Amino acid sequence: MKQITLINGDGIGPEISEAVVKIIDASGLKIDWDIQTAGADVMESEGTPLPERVLNSIKRNKVALKAPVTTPIGKGFRSVNVQLRKELDLYANLRPCKNLPNVKTKFDNVDIVVVRENTEDLYAGIERQIDNDTAESIKVITRKASERICRFAFDYALKNNRNEVCVVTKANIMKLSDGLFLECFRNVACDYPQISKREILVDNLCMQLVQNPSQFDVLVLPNLYGDIVSDLCAGLIGGLGVAQGANIGLEYAVFEPVHGSAPDIKGQNKANPTALLLSAIEMLKYIGENSYAQIIEKALFKTFSQGKFTKDLGGNLSTKEFTNLIIQNL
Repeated sequence: MKQITLINGDGIGPEISEAVVKIIDASGLKIDWDIQTAGADVMESEGTPLPERVLNSIKRNKVALKAPVTTPIGKGFRSVNVQLRKELDLYANLRPCKNLPNVKTKFDNVDIVVVRENTEDLYAGIERQIDNDTAESIKVITRKASERICRFAFDYALKNNRNEVCVVTKANIMKLSDGLFLECFRNVACDYPQISKREILVDNLCMQLVQNPSQFDVLVLPNLYGDIVSDLCAGLIGGLGVAQGANIGLEYAVFEPVHGSAPDIKGQNKANPTALLLSAIEMLKYIGENSYAQIIEKALFKTFSQGKFTKDLGGNLSTKEFTNLIIQNL
């Protein structure tokens, strides 16, 4: 039996975690869940939002499914997500964005995979207060990180029968930092003659994404642009409530939804578990359980095709009702 770390998060995290575990169990796949807690509640009791026991669990099991964890804005502890990525060297953030059955959106032909570098750029957290009126944040781009994320994007495209990888930068202005990222892309691209290559500036990309998103296939971006563009792409398919994510390194992988912990609806049986379920489906593919991944995905899509949704997508189902319908459709 496969053991997987389950970080059940805070806010709505425990509710959607329970729903996803219930669906996976109902599929017949047996997983030994190593349940770990992290975030704001743990900060109060253990003095850190990311205790060593959580990291040790992931290192032991190699794979984790993580529900959302609250990150304070402008004060308090640093993001648990950022800490996990740094501690475990989860250098690739993978965000597939594809239309879901019966979910009404502006476009019905979106199938984009965002590959975001996950360890450096402005998110390296190198900041200083120069004086009371000035703060400084340093953007770090290295050849090593840039080459490996570009290679990850091309390998993903090759493995998943994708036709094109498009690099996204602002190299016309940041000629050294973004210029290095672009140079690394061009160098790596030479090793993949069977994949089409494309280059675009991030502002132009954003404009074109909201006009004709179907023209894009796989996007590879530095950290900050990747964070922004991946949320934009989530908006093209119905919002963060249906947006899956994965953080992958050489040794470890953490799968998580993109949305936050929504403490305002905590415990109200309103939360949509779709994003965490899609992340779990991606996790099952990653560990080689493709048949179970397909079974669960078909059940979810059938539920959508029947017009059955939680309230955030215009339906009237509670978390538990939606979960039970998916299980019935298994």
